[in-house]
Amino acid sequence: MSRQIPLLLALLAVLGLPIFLRPKGLDLGAGAGRTVVIISPHNESIRSELGRAFEAWYQARRGQQVHVDWRTPGGTSEIARYVDSEYVGAFEHYWKDTLHRPWSSAVEASFASRKVTLNADPAQDSVEQQARRAFLDSAVSCKLDLFFGGGAFDFQQASGKGQLVDCGFLKAHPEMFGDGPGQIPKIVGGEAYWDPQGRWIGTAISAFGICYNTDVLKRRGLPSPVTWSDLGSPGYAHGIALANPTQSGSMTKALEMLIQQQMQERVTKARALGDVSPDLEKKAVAEGWSDAMRLLMRIGANARYFTDSSGKISLDVAAGEAAAGMVIDFYGRFESEAVREPDGYSRLQYVDAEGGTSYGVDPIGLFRGAPNADVARDFIDFVMSPEGQKLWNWKVGVAGGPRKYALRRLPVLPALYAPEFRDLRTDPDVNPYELAKKFTYHDAWTGPLFRQIAFVFRVMCIDPHEELQSAWDALSKAQFPVEAMNVFQDVSVVDYAVATGRMRDALGGDKIREVQLAKELADHFRAQYARARELAGGS
Repeated sequence: MSRQIPLLLALLAVLGLPIFLRPKGLDLGAGAGRTVVIISPHNESIRSELGRAFEAWYQARRGQQVHVDWRTPGGTSEIARYVDSEYVGAFEHYWKDTLHRPWSSAVEASFASRKVTLNADPAQDSVEQQARRAFLDSAVSCKLDLFFGGGAFDFQQASGKGQLVDCGFLKAHPEMFGDGPGQIPKIVGGEAYWDPQGRWIGTAISAFGICYNTDVLKRRGLPSPVTWSDLGSPGYAHGIALANPTQSGSMTKALEMLIQQQMQERVTKARALGDVSPDLEKKAVAEGWSDAMRLLMRIGANARYFTDSSGKISLDVAAGEAAAGMVIDFYGRFESEAVREPDGYSRLQYVDAEGGTSYGVDPIGLFRGAPNADVARDFIDFVMSPEGQKLWNWKVGVAGGPRKYALRRLPVLPALYAPEFRDLRTDPDVNPYELAKKFTYHDAWTGPLFRQIAFVFRVMCIDPHEELQSAWDALSKAQFPVEAMNVFQDVSVVDYAVATGRMRDALGGDKIREVQLAKELADHFRAQYARARELAGGS
């Protein structure tokens, strides 16, 4: 027995030390305070600064401790899939065990579908309409409180499904929203900044652009990139860091910005040439789509890899693993700050894509059936308050600013761009409300094609990447012979008519059709790239 005493003491130490050494005042019992569960693609620096500040804000106002429970499964695409699966499981349980109705594929497909419209008289509802009505009238929960971060598209989708509900903030603070001085406009440069039904609200403003490593560019003999088109230069071969848009909503949005720019250039050119035909815009938009597909093909050919995390891009570019990358602005600005030398020099630079980006918002929204709805609403109040908004761009250490990380985000409150705050901001000369005037986003052109954009890039650039890159290398070596380039850049199988027709139908929910089309198109491009390589003299 005596020989077992040291082992017992060691076991007690392992079990007891964490409790003994925990910070004073932290009560792990039932009276520890409240919790808010937030699912988010935000990085650790944002979670750390906003989480800490909210806990202090809540303690001061409510006299209680609160804990922010962050859930970070990945990008917004992963978040959407996770939330969808949770609501399917929860609604199935509610439908079968509470409503005592038989579960079916029709119920599963319709309860969260915005395509299902309800009758004025519920007695006339089909089973699909009954399922939809039951979900919208319920408090079915995905066991999460808030969706925080990502693009407006993801929040519009979640709202349309019925997953997000009115949080009450717009009704409580109508003075903050509108087109008056100091108010948050509903639309800026074609981008929505808040949902009129209060289901989501923009908290910070984001743009898209290019991060690049000045040391790597110098070694390659390349000038600093300014536009999306610069990334299609053969000088960037094997040097572009990209995210997989089927896994990253922000990457899909960046690709959409590139496409929109090509479309706008076509429209502007047609008008400058005196084209006054009634179908001018329709024709120019289709031509701009094809121009963009060819540019994306060249950029994809230059790609070093396709990561599943858009946050990895700026890290790798800063480390010299890639020359440049397409990123959302705050990743580029944050990493530039992180690697800045004491003398002020940073090898990582970021630039908004010139003429090729709108200024959209990162929203926040309350989930249906949120288990901690009251605390969640307090978190929204905090994020939208001047205290919360200052954290996005105030300098570290200044009054009201972050403690450790300069977040390099742009607050949504217009008042914080007033001249008296200029010296407090880490980006004193960036005013998104002014910059947004240089670019207008046309939702009708590409908004309905968000899934198609990611799909096309996958089958054209990611799945056949080995063949794409091999053809591009051969073309570059042969100085881009015309016949080979014509074959290489043929995008007719993914033109605008295909994207808005056949491709849209295949991505409508039938997974078998989607897989079949993906294989067909990827195989087509593999053969196309092989032919271009052969024509270029590649062995």
